[in-house]
Amino acid sequence: FSCQWARAYFRFREPYSDLAYALVAEKGGPRAILMAVQAHVIKYLLFVRNTEYSHLERLSRLGRREQAEALAAALADTLWAAGGGRRAVICLIAAALHVLPSGDYKADNFTERIQLFEFCEKAAAQEFISDHIKCFKGEGSHGVILFLYSLLFSRTLER
Repeated sequence: FSCQWARAYFRFREPYSDLAYALVAEKGGPRAILMAVQAHVIKYLLFVRNTEYSHLERLSRLGRREQAEALAAALADTLWAAGGGRRAVICLIAAALHVLPSGDYKADNFTERIQLFEFCEKAAAQEFISDHIKCFKGEGSHGVILFLYSLLFSRTLER
């Protein structure tokens, strides 16, 4: 992955602003993934989340907690769809190595530390993501790469 990908994580605009619902997406690199997740964030905020605000107010009246909730729901929804509505696999980084470099594989000190968590219920996957949301939205977390790996494992390599 390029430096642009390695630095990418899910980050919202300022809370309680007109763009509080918007993910920050730099040009190039992981922008396509961020925009796909952005669509699910908006879908969640407008049509799933219960609130007394009108449709447009639903998008701007978001604090950090609501942003994190919307992100967890969007990630879970996307992974669940990738898993055919039957499963979701979530990848996180562990301290220990799970794969040892061999042959033509060049270690990147990231891929070999990925740990997989499989869920057969969408609600359980969303709760797990909520509990580990900093792994996707923390600076230096490689959150977008983790989500990309999660998509691949949810969809399966065969599919």
